[in-house]
Amino acid sequence: MKLIFATKNEGKVKEVIKIFDSDKIEVITMAQAGIDIDVVEDGETFEENARKKAVEIMKASGFPAIADDSGLEIDFLNGQPGVQSARFMGHDTPYDIKNNKILEMLRGVPEDKRTARFVSAVCLAMPDGRIFETRGTIEGIIGYEIKGENGFGYDPIFYKPEIGRYLADISTEEKNAISHRGKAMAKMREMVMEIL
Repeated sequence: MKLIFATKNEGKVKEVIKIFDSDKIEVITMAQAGIDIDVVEDGETFEENARKKAVEIMKASGFPAIADDSGLEIDFLNGQPGVQSARFMGHDTPYDIKNNKILEMLRGVPEDKRTARFVSAVCLAMPDGRIFETRGTIEGIIGYEIKGENGFGYDPIFYKPEIGRYLADISTEEKNAISHRGKAMAKMREMVMEIL
């Protein structure tokens, strides 16, 4: 089964290809499928955005398409940046600037009030009209510094107390085992294997 992953984010592509590794499933990128569409993510929830992306890419390609919408919810900031995570401070703003801004917004906030989570909503749109959806989360806190060379996005400020490390400080394999996207995609992989 060939699945098109509806993203242009190379970090996400690497993670998902590892999760879906199977001789029955081939994950290809939009570029490999010759699709260059920017889907406007104007939904109010992660689920709405993931569904919109998956359906539009499936319609454009004729192949099953999988999409995720994910983001960081910070409790002290009333859930922000949330569904606007990728667009926080502008889509083209580098994440080191975004991460520094969040650290600045939380300056002086004690650890017990720095709780946060990553959320990932995943949608698979099939050409026959069937829709499959999963969701995954990972709880943690916003650290006091930018740390780690792995990962991408907000990983360098997301600290996981249970393992005593930042998400950008662990390998892709370790991250896939505990992350929001890893959990949601693993559930999706199980669904896909059942319908093959």
